[in-house]
Amino acid sequence: MGLRPIRDLLRHEPQSRVFFAAHAQSSLGTGAGYVALLVLAYERLESPWAISLVLLADFLPAMFLGPIFGAAADRWSRRWCAATADLARALAFVSLAFADNFALTVALALLAGAGTGLFRPAVMSGLPSLVSPARLPAATSLYGALADVGFTVGPALAGVGLLLASAETVMLVNGVSFAVSAVALTRVPFGGVDRREHARSLMRDAREGLGAVAHMRGLRAVIAGSSALVLFAGLFNVGELLLAEGELGAGDAGFALLVAAFGVGVLAGSLAGAGTTQPFLMKRRYLIGLAFNGAGFLIDAVAPGVALAAFGFAVAGLGNGLGLVHERLLFQVTVPDRLLGRAFGLRDTLDAWAWTVAFTSAAPLFAAFGPRAVLVLAGSGVLVIAAASAWVLRNAFAAPVALGAEPLPQLVERLDVEEPVAAAT
Repeated sequence: MGLRPIRDLLRHEPQSRVFFAAHAQSSLGTGAGYVALLVLAYERLESPWAISLVLLADFLPAMFLGPIFGAAADRWSRRWCAATADLARALAFVSLAFADNFALTVALALLAGAGTGLFRPAVMSGLPSLVSPARLPAATSLYGALADVGFTVGPALAGVGLLLASAETVMLVNGVSFAVSAVALTRVPFGGVDRREHARSLMRDAREGLGAVAHMRGLRAVIAGSSALVLFAGLFNVGELLLAEGELGAGDAGFALLVAAFGVGVLAGSLAGAGTTQPFLMKRRYLIGLAFNGAGFLIDAVAPGVALAAFGFAVAGLGNGLGLVHERLLFQVTVPDRLLGRAFGLRDTLDAWAWTVAFTSAAPLFAAFGPRAVLVLAGSGVLVIAAASAWVLRNAFAAPVALGAEPLPQLVERLDVEEPVAAAT
């Protein structure tokens, strides 16, 4: 499962330990804070719209500002971008513990979403500078695995906190976890240079970065395929509760079992990327991840009981983790450092739009066709995406390369770029 490369990473890359320790505790805070935020929002508005609005607030900043956040990560120190992002989230979550009305709750959720929108491109583009090239797969794998553990264990911790204290207390602890992370990140060497000497707007940097990424033929296919996957995965996320309690009659306990099976699968898939050092293997495992996602959705669509459904959830989770970690690695080893933040910013924007479209279209689809039919649609759609991606990517990322053998920008010029990207420099 990739544990040995991760042990080697932590043993031989001491500067990474601070980052991963900070990430681990803030990921637990994120998982717990998610539950507390939904509870607080519902208490302050007493309407199902409260949940929808705070969830949308988390997506909105990335939907409209993702490339700008990416341009900031490419222009300024990624260390300070990440630390500033976590400081913003700390301020938002601590304030949420004391907010007394719903409008302020939504505004603070937007601030937290903006922090997340800046944090992701800064960190994902900074990881190649934090560790040696040969250990980048282990670092990216561990990053995803810790986030997965946080989203799996964090809600359970929130349940304990809600029993012993209150949602406000859980939210306050979440804010403190981000404050700790912000301080820790000031010590993490994430690379990035100050490019303010060009005296250009971030908007122009974002546009030019998007144009450069558009000329990377393999990356175009990965971005398109992953964004389409998110659209169908959003339908699956909405339908999993309807499947568990409506079609399978499994109740709350059965639903919890299915979610746990999915979480175990995601964790296993994330850890599987730790030993992948060749771009052509990253591509292959990314495509396998897409196929597993679709297969898992289809298994759940026809499952007669909880046992087979749990297997389907685990398969889908495995595909999710496998696809995501190798997608990130393909970005990190094929995009020049000067563009990496903008590439991840674009990916976050498309993700956010895909989730939003999925969540807004799910209700009428499930009402019209029922959970099983929509899951068949989701699974079939993902398998079509996997097949189309395999065809488009058949000649991309094909050459075996030793990751430590040459600088990443030169690696890019040989593997993936159709035309020079000098227009973005």
